[in-house]
Amino acid sequence: MNKLTHFDDSGQAHMVNVGDKANTHRIALASGLITMLPQTFDMVMAGNHKKGDVLGIARIAAIQASKKTSELIPLCHPLVLTHVRVEFQPNQETSSISCHVRAETTGPTGVEMEALTAVQVALLTIYDMCKAVDRGMVMDDIRLLEKSGGKSGDWKAPK
Repeated sequence: MNKLTHFDDSGQAHMVNVGDKANTHRIALASGLITMLPQTFDMVMAGNHKKGDVLGIARIAAIQASKKTSELIPLCHPLVLTHVRVEFQPNQETSSISCHVRAETTGPTGVEMEALTAVQVALLTIYDMCKAVDRGMVMDDIRLLEKSGGKSGDWKAPK
């Protein structure tokens, strides 16, 4: 098992030195799910929520969050993102909406945290916009699906 890289030999937290790492094209895919009451789901999908286009606003929030990740996660490096794609997949049977984010950069460190942060903030935005009618929404299964690039190579979550 690899050691935790955000701690030095004396156990103190530090930002990992990526100065000598090669710039490579890096991609991370993350996802998450929010489940709500059927009436709330119908309102979101009909686009008649009084606060506006819930999924459109959540998409913009996710992109914004991906760009602010290093300000939220103390030991993350600030990255220049080259692309962020946010997609929502509604499921009427379960009154849920899944969020999938693909984040990309070319640099010395990965974009996993940016993709994960974007997913979580998208789901939080949906919650915030709908909480007046449904405080029982549940965010679940936020996870990294895959990553590519860098010294550690490609990784995919087990099915």
